[in-house]
Amino acid sequence: MRALAALFVRDLRLALRVGGGGGIGVLFFLTVVVLMPFAVGPDLALLGRIGPAILWLGALLASLLTLDRLLATDHEDGSLDLIMMSETPLELAIAAKALAHWLVTGLPLVVAAPLFGLFMNLDGRAGAAVALTLLAGTPALTFIGLIGAALSVALRRGGLLLAVLVLPLTVPVLIFGVAASNAAVVGPLPFGTPFTILCALTLISLVVGIFAAAAALRQGME
Repeated sequence: MRALAALFVRDLRLALRVGGGGGIGVLFFLTVVVLMPFAVGPDLALLGRIGPAILWLGALLASLLTLDRLLATDHEDGSLDLIMMSETPLELAIAAKALAHWLVTGLPLVVAAPLFGLFMNLDGRAGAAVALTLLAGTPALTFIGLIGAALSVALRRGGLLLAVLVLPLTVPVLIFGVAASNAAVVGPLPFGTPFTILCALTLISLVVGIFAAAAALRQGME
């Protein structure tokens, strides 16, 4: 547990010291949200209807920006080899790194969502509902992206390959995240059903993502 805690704190400190990851994601998120009214026109009713989908799509694309650095930095400086050779189970070490990555890059998107919802003509209640679905769903995006990061870690310019691998896997999360947001904002479907499925997808991606990424690293680093 001490090794996992040290790895978690190390990744947080490195992310905060280097900077840019969470800030760039939020800036990209803001860019997508700000540009959308120019694309669809000044119809406030239409913006209110599509607002949850735009917020979710912006958060999904923003989360992809830093996924290629999730494991690549450790591979470049050799610390990934030390992690794999340590006595700490690789699955737990990867989980700690993924959690630190989500806190730095995913959580700011959740916090920013209610504010950015104002650009989509969403009131405070609707923005809070979208933020709740992002809080439940963005960890799934991180753990799904973990698989692509592990597969592309040893490749040069693997960012494009990572996006190609990860985007199809995130479609179910996007579908039920938007469905839950729409249910809370415009109805008429109940909020609980898609939100429960979204939480289940996050739990499944946590388990599958960790073990799949560990297996990919063991296979690719041999």
